Amino acid sequence: LSCTCSFINFKQKIVIVQSYIFKNRNNMDNDSVLNIISGILLVVGLIGTVLPVLPGAPLALIGLLVFKFSGDCSYGWGTIILAGLFVLIGALLDYLLPIYMTKKLGGTKYGIWGSIVGLIVGLFFPPIGFIVGPFIGAFLGELAFSAAEPKMALKSAFGSFAGFILTTGYDIILTLIFIGIFVWQLMN
Repeated sequence: LSCTCSFINFKQKIVIVQSYIFKNRNNMDNDSVLNIISGILLVVGLIGTVLPVLPGAPLALIGLLVFKFSGDCSYGWGTIILAGLFVLIGALLDYLLPIYMTKKLGGTKYGIWGSIVGLIVGLFFPPIGFIVGPFIGAFLGELAFSAAEPKMALKSAFGSFAGFILTTGYDIILTLIFIGIFVWQLMN
């Protein structure tokens, strides 16, 4: 009778240990899945900083948010909020800085719209199209619709191009910082 009780206790202990192992293994799997999803979102976010069809920095922010729920993450909600503020600043700059730079250098709304159209057309000629497209679009928009002289149209196009490059640079740097945070957390 005592031998049977020992066997039952031993069997119960095995079941407890197995459930603990499987429970922890599932947590490790969940963390791995969250880490992979976070990494993919961060990389796609980095690609999206130069592809206008993808919201680059917001995707990277979502990657940090997903990673927050991983067991490998040790940063707090303050980091997510601060990152969100920087993404919001970047979104505002994406719209306002090219307009400001274009107007500062004498451009009109035609140059701004030309820059947008040039960017869309530039999607079909990667990677140089992303850079040259807004410039050519702003130049042609100014030249065709505002009756600007070529020299003035060129100046306006340069303003649009400078605004685009500055905002793209901001988004790339911000997304690289997010990736750095992610990698740092995984290594520690």
